[in-house]
Amino acid sequence: MLRITSLNLNGIRSAERKGFLPWLARHKPDILCAQELKAQHADMTAEMLAPAGYHGHFHYAEKKGYSGVGLYSRMKPAKSSAGFGVAEFDNEGRYVRADFGKLTVISLYLPSGSSGEERQAAKFRFLDAFYPHMKKLKAAKREIVLCGDWNIAHKEIDLKNWRGNQKNSGFLPEERAWLTQVFDELNWVDVFRRVDDRPDQYTWWSNRGQAYAKNVGWRIDYHIATPGIAATAKRAAIYKDEKFSDHAPLTIEYDYAL
Repeated sequence: MLRITSLNLNGIRSAERKGFLPWLARHKPDILCAQELKAQHADMTAEMLAPAGYHGHFHYAEKKGYSGVGLYSRMKPAKSSAGFGVAEFDNEGRYVRADFGKLTVISLYLPSGSSGEERQAAKFRFLDAFYPHMKKLKAAKREIVLCGDWNIAHKEIDLKNWRGNQKNSGFLPEERAWLTQVFDELNWVDVFRRVDDRPDQYTWWSNRGQAYAKNVGWRIDYHIATPGIAATAKRAAIYKDEKFSDHAPLTIEYDYAL
């Protein structure tokens, strides 16, 4: 089984203080996609760069303490790369890719529009730029898993208070329609929903109130994959026994050999 985990760390240094690296050693995913490092290379310890048994690949934001993604893998990839060719967003450290044989795994962090109109406009620009990139990826005829924080809850089942969030970033009609196009027109697969159709399955909770304790959350972290590898998914799990950030690790096990 191929175990792939996605986790928004909300700061790798903060997550490390909360036990992220010992958990990684125990959990033993074959590949872990991390988002929101909030660190530059100089901020990373040797263990953050290459935890025992793992190869690390990173895309840092130019702005200090902002964004950034990483990908840890037990197997050394044949090739890795950072960025998807759009300068505005590549400068923000949102995309790192690793190729293993016929499989590509990508750690991805979409912009959040929750801080105001300017960032929401940037998020829409990202969606406009990334859709053709997803089309191009699909045309490459590889098996691909895009893991990460997409900052969009797709359907009403994917957040607790959907009625009150229809005009809020992350659940806007335009954002949800974009994801529907990704699934229905480009034929990518929301892997979690392929194996788990239950309500109340969330990966992010606000720090306000008692959202985590009451499970008032959003499902905004995804594995979005090509149909071939998506069909091999056997189990999905959202880990909540420990809390490293405001997101929970999302792990999916695929009956797929690297």
